Amino acid sequence: MERVKMNRVKNIVLIAHDSRKKDLLEWAQFNRPVLREHRLFATGTTGALLAQHAGLDITRFRSGPLGGDQQVGAKISDGDLDILIFFWDPLEPQPHDPDVKALLRIAVLYNIPTACNRATADFLVASPLFHDEYERLLEDFSLMREGFVRRLES
Repeated sequence: MERVKMNRVKNIVLIAHDSRKKDLLEWAQFNRPVLREHRLFATGTTGALLAQHAGLDITRFRSGPLGGDQQVGAKISDGDLDILIFFWDPLEPQPHDPDVKALLRIAVLYNIPTACNRATADFLVASPLFHDEYERLLEDFSLMREGFVRRLES
């Protein structure tokens, strides 16, 4: 296991499906003092809404259906994002549903704290770990790949 250091100032990405944008916006406005202490990222429209209505400085990716979810997943796998807050709608089919599932898979694979609803997001920001340095464990997947290649070769 590798230990990956997360600094006191976290790189947090905020995402919400259309039916959950209002909920994320209300949550972000309530938690604005805490969120301002960190670097914030968001996908397309969500980022614009957060900047305009919550007064937060946001670095924006593309809209989710236009590749934003994939951009976020790539940033997670590169070690550039620390926390994913993704208010997604499990009852509404999304045109980019495979991208959504891939993003959630990458977040779990890279052991990124992930909140998919308001209650979990509240617990995250209330945790003392959110406000300090933290070392998350990252499994070394290259060993698994090497074992797979050896099985193919035999």
